[in-house]
Amino acid sequence: MIAMALMPLLATAQPAAVKNAGKAVFTLTTFKADGSLLASSHGVFVGKNGEAISQLKPFEGAASAVVIDNSGKKMNVVRILGANDIYDVVKFRVDGKTTPASLASRQEQAGAKVWVVGYAKGSAVPEENSVKSVETFNTSYPYYILSQTAPEANASCPLVNSAGEVLALVQPSLASSETHATSAQFANSLTVSGLSQNDPVLRRIGITAALPQDYQQAQIALVMAPQVLDEKKYDELVEDFIEQFPNYTDGYQARAEREVEKRMFAEADRDMQTVISKAKNKADAHFSYARLIYSKELRMHDVPYAQWSYGKVAEEAQKAYDIDPQPLYQHLLYQALYAQDKYQEAYDGFMSLTKTNFRNPELFYEAALSKKQMGANTDEVLALIDSAVVNTDTLRFNEAAPFFMARGDIEREAGRYRDAVFDYARVELLMQGRMGADFYYMREQVEIKAKLFQQAVSDINRAIALDSQEPLYYAEKASLLLRVNKKEDALDAARQCVGIAPEYADGHLVLGMALVQTDQKAEGLQHLQRARELGSAQAEELIAKYQ
Repeated sequence: MIAMALMPLLATAQPAAVKNAGKAVFTLTTFKADGSLLASSHGVFVGKNGEAISQLKPFEGAASAVVIDNSGKKMNVVRILGANDIYDVVKFRVDGKTTPASLASRQEQAGAKVWVVGYAKGSAVPEENSVKSVETFNTSYPYYILSQTAPEANASCPLVNSAGEVLALVQPSLASSETHATSAQFANSLTVSGLSQNDPVLRRIGITAALPQDYQQAQIALVMAPQVLDEKKYDELVEDFIEQFPNYTDGYQARAEREVEKRMFAEADRDMQTVISKAKNKADAHFSYARLIYSKELRMHDVPYAQWSYGKVAEEAQKAYDIDPQPLYQHLLYQALYAQDKYQEAYDGFMSLTKTNFRNPELFYEAALSKKQMGANTDEVLALIDSAVVNTDTLRFNEAAPFFMARGDIEREAGRYRDAVFDYARVELLMQGRMGADFYYMREQVEIKAKLFQQAVSDINRAIALDSQEPLYYAEKASLLLRVNKKEDALDAARQCVGIAPEYADGHLVLGMALVQTDQKAEGLQHLQRARELGSAQAEELIAKYQ
């Protein structure tokens, strides 16, 4: 009788190791960007430094996530270490020390006794089960099908053997009543690579992906990151790089570039000093420093920082050249001289580099700009720009577009309007029509001076098509149409202009002119008076003329 009474207890008892595995189980909660709840699940710690595996689905669209471990400690999910959407598993890291489970090194066979370590009310609840069958995926990883179903609430809880080792993560099937479990070893093997930032799965997760452990792969990730990550994720990745690879310069330089964007110039300078001190290639470090300052001075010259100037750029570029006489370093030096209005020195430098293996079309272009600033005659400047065009690789001739643009601008300034229009047409062709409204407006102005009125009408129409809310273009169109005696069309364009911008003085001015010229003098004078009220100096003269 006593033996029979003990039998149910023996049948339901679990090995102590199974219960112990529950120490590594946690609850997972993910949140949307607005802080609202997204999803809940479970998982298991697989490392002492916060490494964990779980179900991927709760992370899809998540901006943040937290876990609560077996002792009630709450930790934030800080990095994604790898993900696989085919098998719905993810590996991540939390911000704390953790108690890991042991992962089974061998798979169980059909009929083996196993336990689903569920989690309820802050405690692990192991439930006995058995393996119905085992499939293999990804060459060697086991995919278990269990004999008994497990509640959906046990999703992503660990499946363990009698030794308390984690075999897999439980995944209740959506297509049948069966319960499946995906290899924990597979989930633990997930990693990131240098190209993971482009992974569509990781991009759907708002939590930053970790850097690869390999330096070269991490370098690739750092280079790729600005193109695919938002600013928050990128800043986090840069800090990770510095932490993981403190003796390499890449992270410090990347951080300095971000600090410049944030106008934290002293911090950027400090990071670049670190780059110089740690760099094996001192010449390249000084060049990088010079280039960073040059970029800042070009883009933010109105935001001074006493320690930085074009003179500092020249100084650092010269240091780089003194260490390693590369033409690249000289080029930046000459650009800095140009920026300091030292045009003759810059010109001599650019032309000297055209006689080296660094020769490229930009050098001739920069020499042309230097000559122009020195007041050289138009033909001399154009000859240098022609050299830039001639030296452009014919297989990449679209790169000559800026040179044709510059040549057109110089021809326009010299009053060679038809030549300028011809060069602007080349720019448009090389850019395959990818021009903005301002380009077509500018070209229309030149075409008017060249008396190419039909082309001018076509271009102002293009400008309007590209920016239909800019009143200037409608006013310009109306004025041009009046000039070519298309009065009714001019009136339509002028009315559109005033309709878009009722407080635009030039719109009322040109509408007034169009009305007067179409024998609607009274209404025309009203718009001319409105133009005068809005500040048009020309309106006064026209009112006196038409009254």
